[in-house]
Amino acid sequence: MVQPEPSQLEVCRRFGMQPMAPEPDELVAIAHNVRSGLRPLSGMRYLPTGNSCGWFLWAGVEIEEDEDAFAIIHVSHVGEWAPDMVPYLALLPGWQFLIAPGHEQVWFDDRLLDPAQYEF
Repeated sequence: MVQPEPSQLEVCRRFGMQPMAPEPDELVAIAHNVRSGLRPLSGMRYLPTGNSCGWFLWAGVEIEEDEDAFAIIHVSHVGEWAPDMVPYLALLPGWQFLIAPGHEQVWFDDRLLDPAQYEF
């Protein structure tokens, strides 16, 4: 199990949970628009499966439905795309975040624990 970064420990502490930091070589789905500077930044974590840590990350208010809108990258590269997202990556499956300058929302959605129940 990977040791969470200090910023990840702080986020998890504030929301009362033990961290579950993904391994650097695990995969995330990240929207290409994250690199555009568009805000807010958002993420939702499904249960990990296979090589995926469960994270879907994007920029803007709504998630894009086009599967070409996402790249699959290693967790170790998320900081190159959006360093502001890295502190949230140790949140447990079922959690979501939305961040922008001066704004932070973090909440639990049990539908993420059963992907068949979640509709985009």
